Amino acid sequence: MWVLAALIAIAVGIFSTPDWRAAWLGVGLGGCLIAGFAVQLWSGRAAGFTERVAASVLGAALVMGVISLGFGLAALVPG
Repeated sequence: MWVLAALIAIAVGIFSTPDWRAAWLGVGLGGCLIAGFAVQLWSGRAAGFTERVAASVLGAALVMGVISLGFGLAALVPG
């Protein structure tokens, strides 16, 4: 799940304009949430479902945040 979040964040950072980057990251995080639900439902285990989904979405948010921080810092560098 976290690899998917990293790929989405990198794609958003490359292909979106800086004005729309935060909005597209929110859409990407929503996609990670849906993918997290799908993966956890597919596993078929009921015990700890909420905790596993929450951990995957929190991890995805952290990964996307770190990558977007990198793009934000790169935008500050003149060149």
